[in-house]
Amino acid sequence: MMKKKPEPVRILTATAIFDGHDASINIIRRLLQDKGIEVIHLGHNRSVNEVVNAALQEDVDAICISSYQGGHLEYLKYLVAELKKQHAHDILIFAGGGGTIPEKDVDILHGYGVTKVYTATNSVIPGLQGIVDEINTLCLKSRENKKKPDQKLSDYYALAKKITEIQNCGNEGVVSEAVIKKSLKAKIIGVTGTGGSGKSTLIDEILKALLNNTKLKIACVAIDPGRQKTGGALLGDRICINSTAHQRLYFRSLSTRQPNTSITPVLHKILKCLDDHSFDLILIETAGIGQADNRICDYVDQAIYVMTADYGAPGQLEKISMLDYADIIVLNKADHRGSEDALVAVKKQWQNNHSDKQLAMCDVPVFSLSAHCFNDAGVNRLLVWLCKKMDIEFKKMLFRSIESSQQNQIIPSERCNYLSEIVYQAIQLSKYQQQQCEYADQLQHLYQALNLIGSNQYPDEFEIIKERETDRQSSSKELVIRYNQVLSKIDTENIQHLKSWNNMRESVHVEFNEYRIKDKVYRQNNYIKSLSHTDIPVIAPPDLSSWKDRLMFLLNENLSGSFPFTAGVYRYRNFQEDVARLFAGEGTPEDTNRRFFLLKEDQKSIRLSTAFDPLVLYAKDPQDKPDVSGCIGMSGVSVASLDDMKKLYSGINLCDNNTSVSMTINGPASVIMGFYLNTAIDQQIELYLKQQGKWQSTKKLISKQFKDIDQAAYKGDLPQGHDSLGLALLGVDTRRLIAPDLYEKISVESCKKIRGTLQADMLKEEQAQNECLYSLEFSFQLMADIQKYFIQHDIKQFYSVSISGYHIAEAGANPVTQLAFTLANGFTLLEYYLSQGLKIDDFCSQFSFFFSNGMDVEYAVIGRVARRIWARALKYVYGANERSQKLKYHIQTSGRSLQAQDIDLNDIRTSLQALYAINDNCNSLHTNAYDEAVTTPTDKSVRRALAIQLIINRELGLSVNQNPVQGSYLINELTVLVEQAVYDEFLRLSQRGGVIGAMEYFYQRNKIQEESMYAEKLKYSGDTPVIGVNQFVDKTPGSGAGGNIEAAKFIHSSDKQKQQQVDNTRMFKIRNEKKSPDQLKNMVKKIVKGGNSFAAIIEASRYCSLQQMSDALLDIGGEYRRKL
Repeated sequence: MMKKKPEPVRILTATAIFDGHDASINIIRRLLQDKGIEVIHLGHNRSVNEVVNAALQEDVDAICISSYQGGHLEYLKYLVAELKKQHAHDILIFAGGGGTIPEKDVDILHGYGVTKVYTATNSVIPGLQGIVDEINTLCLKSRENKKKPDQKLSDYYALAKKITEIQNCGNEGVVSEAVIKKSLKAKIIGVTGTGGSGKSTLIDEILKALLNNTKLKIACVAIDPGRQKTGGALLGDRICINSTAHQRLYFRSLSTRQPNTSITPVLHKILKCLDDHSFDLILIETAGIGQADNRICDYVDQAIYVMTADYGAPGQLEKISMLDYADIIVLNKADHRGSEDALVAVKKQWQNNHSDKQLAMCDVPVFSLSAHCFNDAGVNRLLVWLCKKMDIEFKKMLFRSIESSQQNQIIPSERCNYLSEIVYQAIQLSKYQQQQCEYADQLQHLYQALNLIGSNQYPDEFEIIKERETDRQSSSKELVIRYNQVLSKIDTENIQHLKSWNNMRESVHVEFNEYRIKDKVYRQNNYIKSLSHTDIPVIAPPDLSSWKDRLMFLLNENLSGSFPFTAGVYRYRNFQEDVARLFAGEGTPEDTNRRFFLLKEDQKSIRLSTAFDPLVLYAKDPQDKPDVSGCIGMSGVSVASLDDMKKLYSGINLCDNNTSVSMTINGPASVIMGFYLNTAIDQQIELYLKQQGKWQSTKKLISKQFKDIDQAAYKGDLPQGHDSLGLALLGVDTRRLIAPDLYEKISVESCKKIRGTLQADMLKEEQAQNECLYSLEFSFQLMADIQKYFIQHDIKQFYSVSISGYHIAEAGANPVTQLAFTLANGFTLLEYYLSQGLKIDDFCSQFSFFFSNGMDVEYAVIGRVARRIWARALKYVYGANERSQKLKYHIQTSGRSLQAQDIDLNDIRTSLQALYAINDNCNSLHTNAYDEAVTTPTDKSVRRALAIQLIINRELGLSVNQNPVQGSYLINELTVLVEQAVYDEFLRLSQRGGVIGAMEYFYQRNKIQEESMYAEKLKYSGDTPVIGVNQFVDKTPGSGAGGNIEAAKFIHSSDKQKQQQVDNTRMFKIRNEKKSPDQLKNMVKKIVKGGNSFAAIIEASRYCSLQQMSDALLDIGGEYRRKL
């Protein structure tokens, strides 16, 4: 007798709380599926409570957690404890985090109850496939030894085990479906439709509305197809549901475990089981169906068929069985092209199929909607209809007017081809330039011939030659005519280019040049004398004799500071200010403030870059829960209030012309920027009061304010050179200290003076980094409102957005994909701002870009290509001025290339990457510390990292010259190849409806994941050499496969530091408990009425914490929905 094949292992996969690094867990879950495992994927940023809740409801065999953001000890210990509390200790736990989890922590976790922790050290030998094989083997062994629990399980966990038993037993002891259906008391809604039509998104909207507005106890069964070859399955519906944590919802993912079906064969038994547990409403989501499938109708009271406009020719509608049987038809993604016509066609087909009902078009149960849009009017109309049909009463109505049919479009439909426009312009420009250069070549040959055979001197080059008496009978007559004809074909601008050639060369050959920036005149020497007394040119211009080559150089390259800015956007680097960005962020605001002072010592200017901790990135306040508290101050600074921000930058005049601050923050960027602006303003008010001799009287007013409660204070010693600026006004509303008109004057002047960069790029978050908080439409609105505020308040020295490719590269994209996606995102943001009525030259100069520099050869030209593409598009497609044409960008050396094994070699990689960046004339640069592969960098490693670029800039002789790679045959060829590859990617994006359209198809995310998986496989196989990892491995005793990871000093926030931030935030809320509720209401009211969200946030940020404001914004902007 053949042995029965064991039922598939069920594993839940996720990344830990506040962790958006999902590249690794996506690779693992794909390999698990290939192994025949059913994977319930939760995606990124999942708390312990969410993971435990899902694990119990799904009755999984194991949990796989990826943790790259720190806090793994607290998170995994808490996970073990919570599972034990639920009597689910037999669920295995696997975790991984590369080099971020040291071996000493692994031993602790194994001892605490974690089944296996994979690190950079112990995963090298088995490889990815070996890890997956081990997980599967351990799960199967655990099943064999599993005993029935002695303790009483929670209701949902006990229910989950019953459903597992029903699915594993199949149709044994079957009762007819009809008998079961008649006995059910619960109301049942079935949602079916083609794969990718948006069923899960629609279900989430239905669940959210019913859970928030009724007292129904609801169960939801989501069915996905199993893979026939392997038996595995991706059960990915749960990731899309934001409502799963609700206590009145039970959610279960199931595989069909059979081919060619959209439901599980035991669905009727599962429904009976759910009904026995007293659920009032059951929702069923089927797997994607074909035209003939209508089986769901046999199980439900109301059948909803979800489709999109992509059904093919109109005749295909006649073949769709569900148009006959569905009670409700949903035409989803109504914001897509063709949806209006599709709606009419579907309604007519419904009328044809139901001719006996004689319903008018307006009464046909076909709903056009966009479920992915927050508070969509079509979804609201559907909910009202559905509740009437199901006799469900709402206790309140929260919907927007159901009469509204306006669709929210980020990019207007008439502008969706913007990327292809840029490509076609580039193609035409290339043809035009080639032709112009050929004319220049002909012109030179004609001119040389005339001078060779002519008996008289002809006019200067590039001037019309008038026919002379002596020429009429001479052999030069035809040459003169031809010369003038060719000259007329060369554009006036190009003639001027050619005429200016000698002047251009002379301008960098003279001893020095003077140039003005604002009100200051700078003198720049064009030669630097070496120790050997050689005059080294700061800029080495090409020495070309061919007019064709000259024009080709001027059109495609030019010197830095001249269009198309291939070599750089400024003629000279700023010798008054190094390109180095001083990156810091760890622990409390005081800790990072002290690190700032350490880094800025002996620097000509203060160029700070601030990293925020995971809680800030996801807009949460510090709290005592273990999984949350474990991340406080990890890999970034903890900032939850205006007081925290004031401490962070205390002693540093944010309005000083030599101060520039970059803030790496995205989702809650508006709130953090609100804190920052108020901090800068309050610093200037403090300085004003002291300068005017009013400080003593002001201190008395402050003392009265804090008579009954302690004022916030800076904890610990001030660093050397700290003048206490900003600390005296902690917790003080400075608007009460001076007259309103004076406050307004100081505020306006402060805004004009601040310099820096706000990252605030939500497109790359959606595509790669996963730090999204709100719906994409609302996120764009927040970004645009910051820019509008900057324009209105004349804030010109602060970049409102840093369009980032760095995080796209860190997620796994290759350099070409990073560049193409980043530039495309920049053009998308540009188009959105134009659609909001902004003028291009009012905002475009405040765009900055952010790239990674790795080891790949393409990184040598990433800046050159970016500048050229951007400049040409802005000039020829958008008609922008020269300032807008200049693309400025920051480079950070590749974090992904840092190896946790043999970390001492990382500084070599970083040095080479920094050389790439400096030779390519980046505008600012951050060099990673060698130990960032495993921990937050130490003071020593940061000093070494900063020294890398200082040595390149100040010691390396070649760096005296500012265009050392310009003219290289390889660099020129690479520039052309990469530029063409970027344009090809633009066309692929355009074919999918532009960047936003491609995101709906998950094009960018899938491409990044595929490239990541490809690179990892080559690394593990050894086909891509990585010194110290798969080649030239350190085999000295104690080093092992992991090199010297354990030699690194792991930096973690102490319990004392974490508690300090919890206490500080709690006290901030207590001090403002009377004011914050009204401030939040006012903020929401202003935004809902169409006011500028950033202006409203600035007001509220004086009294409200980060999470208080973010939660309020979620209510009006919608929560981000994860995607698979």
